[in-house]
Amino acid sequence: MKKTTDKERAMRELMETAVELSSYGLVSRPDMARMRALCEEPPVYTPKRVIAIRTKVAKTSQAVFATFLNVSTSTVQKWESPKAKKHPSGAAAKLLQIVETKGLQALML
Repeated sequence: MKKTTDKERAMRELMETAVELSSYGLVSRPDMARMRALCEEPPVYTPKRVIAIRTKVAKTSQAVFATFLNVSTSTVQKWESPKAKKHPSGAAAKLLQIVETKGLQALML
């Protein structure tokens, strides 16, 4: 059984509090959507999924995609290589999640 980290516990408690406040009309629907987006862990990005996001959603080269995500081109290449066994995590995974759901233009605001 996986041990819950302090961060995971805090995020879960934050969401529980937001849901409770929302039930009393103190948190709006858009704010709840933002809270969920902030508190949810991004999914695991496999090489195939990263390639699909870059080629089908962002429709960019590895170099341009890397620039938008503020990572090096070699990092994107490693994410896309099954042999490298390197996956995006943290802020990079969250940015990929945003691009996957809202498109590259969401990063251009």
